[in-house]
Amino acid sequence: MKTTHTPFKAGILALITALCMLPLQAEAATSDWLHEARVGILAHDTDINLWGAVPSEQGVDFNAELIFTPEWEFWGGSARPNVGLSLNSSGDTSHIYGGGLWEYQWKNGVFFDAGVGLSANNESGKDLGSAVLLRLALEVGYNLTDCNRVSLMMDHISNANTADPNPGIDNIGIRFGHLF
Repeated sequence: MKTTHTPFKAGILALITALCMLPLQAEAATSDWLHEARVGILAHDTDINLWGAVPSEQGVDFNAELIFTPEWEFWGGSARPNVGLSLNSSGDTSHIYGGGLWEYQWKNGVFFDAGVGLSANNESGKDLGSAVLLRLALEVGYNLTDCNRVSLMMDHISNANTADPNPGIDNIGIRFGHLF
């Protein structure tokens, strides 16, 4: 098994620190910098084969994501920057990620997100061809209240055929979000 790289550890520490600060932020009705925090559990390295991933790893991923307030409106939705973390329960591939997501909201409370960005993995588990990968994500959910929501999310990480091998990993699961 390969060892975890220092930049990966630093990214995990920064994200965990930000997540620990959420209770301090939760008392405010709105945030100047944080739009939403999401947490969830994902089936790891699934056989959904949406983008050709070849499953071979085990366990579940514990996922946390922060979505920030700067937003750009286009195509009827809003784009925002995000950072996240998925930790694997079995010691296989864990990763941190960042990029952006575009969200469309319907008036009935349903929303759809599409995300793209880069991911850095701990290089445990299967050989993904690179420590830095492309991340694509799709999510559909429902606003339970003005501040709380639930969603189904899937993400895919791979090197996008820039290195060999390129087996990729597809994760799918449920997440809970809190809007600030």
